[in-house]
Amino acid sequence: MRYLILLFLSMFLSQSLSAQIYEVGVFAGGSNFIGDVGATNYISPNSPAFGGIVKWNRSPRHSFRLSLIYTDLEADDNKSDDPRRKERGFAFSNGLLEIAGGMEFTFFDFNLHESGTHITPYLFTGMSVAKHDNFYFLSNGDLVEEGTSSWAFGIPITLGIKTNITSSFVLALEVGARYTFSDELDGSVPDFDNDSNLGFGNTNSNDWYVFSGITLTYTFGQKPCYCNF
Repeated sequence: MRYLILLFLSMFLSQSLSAQIYEVGVFAGGSNFIGDVGATNYISPNSPAFGGIVKWNRSPRHSFRLSLIYTDLEADDNKSDDPRRKERGFAFSNGLLEIAGGMEFTFFDFNLHESGTHITPYLFTGMSVAKHDNFYFLSNGDLVEEGTSSWAFGIPITLGIKTNITSSFVLALEVGARYTFSDELDGSVPDFDNDSNLGFGNTNSNDWYVFSGITLTYTFGQKPCYCNF
């Protein structure tokens, strides 16, 4: 009986996996930072961002999604509308590598096996983790690298719109804000506590960053027998 159950499960899983639609492709766009350094515009890309994306479409309305994106996150007080930040004059560029995974929900059915052009807005959310360098600022504005790196966990909130431009390719335009559980991306919280004067900014507000750009994915897989989850 045990072998029959295992055989049944293996047949079910193989049939389920081969019956799905997958997408693999690239992301290209820009990034901007929202925190204690630089401008506070919500959507204002000032540094290139690029990466890869994979999707597993479980139904015409939702997909599992995984992405890997790299950017040099930049911020400059001189580009802020706040006169106090302009007077301070801090600036940084921080290499950031993000892995994000979660669920993508479409507002309308997006069935790639139906003929014709389809277009729908979508929402993506889940969890993200981003590796970044650690640094701090001296009182004169000089940036000091700490020689260490950290992982910032966060929640991605992405809105976009996508369409199938051919039977095999999907093009999307999206803007994704990342709320992080960290206040260390901009050097406002040094790793060490020897000199409290090195810390600055609002300690009750964590850092955000935003990716804005396009994705182009190639679709493949057999016609799905969609599951109920």
